[in-house]
Amino acid sequence: MHGGIDHRTSVLFVCLGNICRSPMAEGAFRVAAQARGLAALVDSAGTASYHLGHEPDPRAITVARKHGIDIAGQTARQIERDDFYRFTHIIAMDRANLEGLRSKAPRDGTARLAMLLDAVEGRRGEPVADPYYGDAAAFEAAWQVINRGVEAWAERLLRETAQQNA
Repeated sequence: MHGGIDHRTSVLFVCLGNICRSPMAEGAFRVAAQARGLAALVDSAGTASYHLGHEPDPRAITVARKHGIDIAGQTARQIERDDFYRFTHIIAMDRANLEGLRSKAPRDGTARLAMLLDAVEGRRGEPVADPYYGDAAAFEAAWQVINRGVEAWAERLLRETAQQNA
């Protein structure tokens, strides 16, 4: 919180339009965090304003549902200045969105910026391919990569939280 610091883990997943990759990451991370008993505020946003107010792409909803996760109630939004204070971690799906975040970040912003696959051994700096112009198989492939990334982040953040509370 900008007015008062909330030390709880909070994660914002970011892609370009906030209708494919970041909503899938938000949904998958919620489940991964809950499974580990990690209390975390989780949200997603886009760096662009193309789809403000829209629900996730139907193909993203379908692939998430296939894996037992409901993301249909999410609504696309664009990253805001306050997000850089409100979240402990802002995680981008690719280099272009990470650079976009860095350019928007206020100098005194407190969020730590990273890419999703930075937490996966041997995959640091790798992007999550945007499935938007692809078919159902592209969404499934993106889901698999995203799920691997969020599982690794959930583990990392669980360890960080344990160290902070020790």
